[in-house]
Amino acid sequence: MWLTASDIRGPFVRRWEGYPRRDWSHVSASERALELALAGAQAAADKKAENIVILDVGDQLVITDLFLVASAPNERQVLSIVDAVEERLLQLPEKAKPVRREGERGGRWVLLDYVDIVVHVQHNEEREYYSLDRLWKDVPRIPFVDRDLVDHDVA
Repeated sequence: MWLTASDIRGPFVRRWEGYPRRDWSHVSASERALELALAGAQAAADKKAENIVILDVGDQLVITDLFLVASAPNERQVLSIVDAVEERLLQLPEKAKPVRREGERGGRWVLLDYVDIVVHVQHNEEREYYSLDRLWKDVPRIPFVDRDLVDHDVA
């Protein structure tokens, strides 16, 4: 079992396999955006993505609620992560298909635009150079813990 958007909504997140109680009143993202971002983040983690971060940019941008940012050390892995995220979001009960997909040709920075969320999968060098984390350092972050790491800690 992993964290869903309904677990996050409300004043506190319930205690769930390693997730501490947190105040979620600062999160401006919709439940749908949270559902997409958490499912996409887990898909990226399953493909060994690095530095997975979910940024709540909804108060700063009109065009989307969340950024999901992940990175990988090579182009092949970037493309594999993108495919996994896209596949996972198509498997949700309410399927999600990106309205735009950019950067796939080079495999250095691929963007999937789902309107509610924008997924950025970057090569480690692009991640360091463009530093989206630093650019958006003042926005709230949605915590994500890979379910495989939680399973190992519980066992």
